[in-house]
Amino acid sequence: MSKERARRRAAREHEAGLKASARAAQAERRERRTTRARSLRRAAPGLSRRPRVGRADGTLARRRRRQTSVLVAALVALNVLVWVLRPDWQARLAAVVLLVLVFPVLLTLLVPRRR
Repeated sequence: MSKERARRRAAREHEAGLKASARAAQAERRERRTTRARSLRRAAPGLSRRPRVGRADGTLARRRRRQTSVLVAALVALNVLVWVLRPDWQARLAAVVLLVLVFPVLLTLLVPRRR
């Protein structure tokens, strides 16, 4: 019985050793990456900044969002009008598909992209 326990304990210790060595290797890689990034930031401070991710808050961005919202509202209203006036499902489905396909074209034409 004690031989079996010793064998299990050795297997557990072996597994723990493997996991510890994997963690150490990962920590070493992380440290090297951090050191490399730090040296790059010192060498070229302007290049190491990450670009801002998220919503633009400028005046032009607000105007573009407003214009896009108005276009979406107009297309949804048009689609609701088609659904109210046309009782057949083929026309309703065709209107939905057509509006989905036309939306990017209208967005490009009606909402200019200013930079």
